[in-house]
Amino acid sequence: MEEEEVDDIVEHAISEKRTVKEVLVEMKDTSELMIDLAYSALFTNSKVIAEEVEKLEVKMDGLRYEIESLLMLSARTPEDAADLSGILHVAHSAEKISNAADDIVDVVLRGVGDHPIYKSFLDEVEEQVDKIEVEKGSEFDGKTIGEVAISKKLGSYIRAIRRGKSWICNPRKNTKLSKGDVLIVNGSESSLGRIAEMCKGM
Repeated sequence: MEEEEVDDIVEHAISEKRTVKEVLVEMKDTSELMIDLAYSALFTNSKVIAEEVEKLEVKMDGLRYEIESLLMLSARTPEDAADLSGILHVAHSAEKISNAADDIVDVVLRGVGDHPIYKSFLDEVEEQVDKIEVEKGSEFDGKTIGEVAISKKLGSYIRAIRRGKSWICNPRKNTKLSKGDVLIVNGSESSLGRIAEMCKGM
């Protein structure tokens, strides 16, 4: 990351006044999502999902800088620093997981999945994963996940939502969807096609 980006992240950490726990939980959720999406991208040879994993890797870099700045601001004595070092190790471990996910999708982005032998393996995978944008005036625009009920109706589920530069991991039934949201959806090929139609604007 550029020095200017690092300064922005540190300033953001101070201005938002987030706790170390909040940032650490976000790192955990993000790394878990990255692993899930990386394997989905690998099993379905989806370059689209692989690119989303790369975007999450950039987010993880920002979270690492944020938690490091928070920990440095919290350490007032050598004893404090020693106590906080364990949290820093946990944060670095979460980032290592995200780096591993990035390595997984690199296989997809390099085109290994286009090999005939790999394609024969992919034909056996039933569940797919795709990213679908919610358009203005669509059936999803302004509705909660519970209201669209794609889990009951289509057997699919929304794994995550990208809203601008922010991510919502493991969204709940009361999470409201709106135009511009990018949904990461798991399901059969036919159900994903149906969801894509439902997300189109009028």
